[in-house]
Amino acid sequence: MTSTAENHDLPAPPYDLIELLFFAYRDFTSDPDDVLTQYDFGRAHHRVLHFVDRNPDIMVTDLLAILRITKQSLGRVLKQLVDEDFIEQRPGANDRRQRLLRTTEKGQALALRLAELQTRRLNAALAGLSHQEQAAARKFLFQMIDSDVRPDVAKLLKSSDPNLAAGGPPADGLIDLEKD
Repeated sequence: MTSTAENHDLPAPPYDLIELLFFAYRDFTSDPDDVLTQYDFGRAHHRVLHFVDRNPDIMVTDLLAILRITKQSLGRVLKQLVDEDFIEQRPGANDRRQRLLRTTEKGQALALRLAELQTRRLNAALAGLSHQEQAAARKFLFQMIDSDVRPDVAKLLKSSDPNLAAGGPPADGLIDLEKD
């Protein structure tokens, strides 16, 4: 096995960016993690709750594709969210084998609470950036996504611009907590 120091023809890894992403993710998820522990939920519950809330009547197969997890992994988390009345599932109107998911009132309230925590952190970070810098941050994050799925992600984000998923910064540069 060759260590990084021994392989002189490769550029050094961008450790600053790698570590910034680790620390940013750690802190971005820490506020919701504290709330989730009150329900004995984890990050998987948060991801499921988030995407179901943002996409009412999403099919289980579509949720599996978004999360890139197995049916078995989703099953455990989804069962708990359904049993505790955060998500409801029902059969499709045309195809009864389809399972459509949507958040309940209780699920919507928790999804919003978690999103507000993350929005506050994002607003604090965006507040010190110009509109161009905010657009660059969005573009950077979009470029981190595998290129073959960027169009799907842009659609999921309800963006009309497949090159920049978030469609540019809001007018004042901050995210509106009252929107949606």
